[in-house]
Amino acid sequence: MHIPAFLSRPRTAKQISGQIGEDDALAYLQQQGLTLVERNFRCKGGEIDLVMQAKDTLIFVEVRKRADKDHGGAAASVTPAKQKRLIIAAHIFLQRYKMPPACRFDVIAIDGTEMSWLKNAIET
Repeated sequence: MHIPAFLSRPRTAKQISGQIGEDDALAYLQQQGLTLVERNFRCKGGEIDLVMQAKDTLIFVEVRKRADKDHGGAAASVTPAKQKRLIIAAHIFLQRYKMPPACRFDVIAIDGTEMSWLKNAIET
């Protein structure tokens, strides 16, 4: 079986680090009582790293990881353009619900070994 070249490319160190950050964020959120609904939801408008459920609320989570807080840190890297793409992706994700649940946007910012959970980090 032939595998296309774009599927067999090795992952970059940045991609591997990002995956580890998402794994850590997921484990942390699950320890806080949240349930995973979907991971890496991708659509034409953007991507959502983690879609979590907390009671009756759906939480769209952006995970950002940086080696340190130089250049503003992980939280500062969620630019207005990135926020717009997250909101578009969330609207597309919510189309699967007849009556969409309450929802919010959170950010898990990882700077080095320090993790911060920013609830309601993006206003719509």
